[in-house]
Amino acid sequence: MGKKTQGTAYRCSECGWQTAKWVGRCAECGQWGTVAEPAAATVGRGEVLPITEVPAQGTVGRPTGIGELDRVLGGGLVAGAVVLLAGEPGVGKSTLLLEVARRWAGRHGRTLYVTGEESTTQVRLRAERTGAVTDGLLVAAETDLGTILDDIDAVDPGLVVVDSIQTVQVAGGDGVPGGVSQIKEATTGLIRVAKARGLPIVIVGQVTKDGSVAGPRFLEHLVDVVLSFEGDRHTGIRLVRATKNRFGPAEEVGCFELSELGIVEVTDPSGLFAGQRRDPVPGTCLTVTLEGQRPLLAEVQALAAPSASTPPRRMTHGLDAARVAMVLAVAERKGRVRLPNHDVYVSTVGGARIGDPCSDLAVAVAIASAAREQAVPDGLVVFGEVGLSGELRPVRALPRRLAEAGRLGFTRALVPSSLGGEPPCDVPDSMRVVDVATVSDALTILGLSRRLAAVEHAADGTTLPAGRATTAT
Repeated sequence: MGKKTQGTAYRCSECGWQTAKWVGRCAECGQWGTVAEPAAATVGRGEVLPITEVPAQGTVGRPTGIGELDRVLGGGLVAGAVVLLAGEPGVGKSTLLLEVARRWAGRHGRTLYVTGEESTTQVRLRAERTGAVTDGLLVAAETDLGTILDDIDAVDPGLVVVDSIQTVQVAGGDGVPGGVSQIKEATTGLIRVAKARGLPIVIVGQVTKDGSVAGPRFLEHLVDVVLSFEGDRHTGIRLVRATKNRFGPAEEVGCFELSELGIVEVTDPSGLFAGQRRDPVPGTCLTVTLEGQRPLLAEVQALAAPSASTPPRRMTHGLDAARVAMVLAVAERKGRVRLPNHDVYVSTVGGARIGDPCSDLAVAVAIASAAREQAVPDGLVVFGEVGLSGELRPVRALPRRLAEAGRLGFTRALVPSSLGGEPPCDVPDSMRVVDVATVSDALTILGLSRRLAAVEHAADGTTLPAGRATTAT
């Protein structure tokens, strides 16, 4: 293997690998014909411009026609952008992209849908079922990269969908389809075409058991946008989440509902992640999480049952297990919630995955409610990040969360003492807000802690800490 020394005379134009003698293939990146003398490998120097003179219109996205997807993309697909959509098998990636291809063909011109996992007949059957049959949608069942590039030259589409990158193979390349070297060469080839033609390309990637994109990790670094398609197979709710976006905000979320007739946008998804019941039940608590710029109502459920094993079980679904364990420890230590011999199960509703720290207090309240078999008052939402000392930390964008809760009919809220640094005038008129400093205070207010504290009873029967009630002015 070559060494990077001052005496080397040959350099790879792709990765920069250097060697003392000429070779036909780079030993670092595996590309053929890229190793040459420095003079031959040198490319023309780009023009140096002040940033104020650099044109920005190339980063404006063209809408796909699906509002929820455009929200995640930051407005639409940018010319020359390469988008990776990753998700588990059967979650609905092909159905979503077939709808994207149909709408793009109706708005902006021809779309080429390349399938490496199905035949063209199978794609046609799905298109008929979902109503995606249109003249501008071109379909090709192909796995060879060279043939795919020839098809792009022949039909000159405005959008290309490749389903999936794991099935594309490069003639003469090392490894098997789906292997590291094959995926690298196939992705690199598609990126070159996308940048040279200003052609947006969407590639599908499968995921591993732990939820990460299958194949080499560099795949996520090469593309411009990485979208994660999430959802529980047993429910129709699907979430598209941007984990990387060079043209817009990351962590934005779009909501869809998958059915036999196709995939439909859900423009108001707050009610999807909360149970529907007439009377409150023990072990449930509601909060409003923030996914990107969108507030979403979410329900946390907990169950505490006598354990037959040592140590007792701690199971979670839709929440980070380590964070739930930390919140449980704080609730036991600071909130006097005693569960030494109980199995504790904590879950979300509707297949939602909550990573927002503001849900910590909801987890603590749900666990305490389950332990005491006492329901949380109806019409209440709670917010707060829990610290190891039991304190509640400020919540980001609290007025927006409170506004969403008020819109959905909630009348009371428990929030950290500082109100997230926002003035009380941002509280909705219909909502009674109580600010608390610690987990212990919150559980005491709700009657879920064994710890006694000085409290006062409001005229409407609500138990509030002395001097803590806040309402809109």
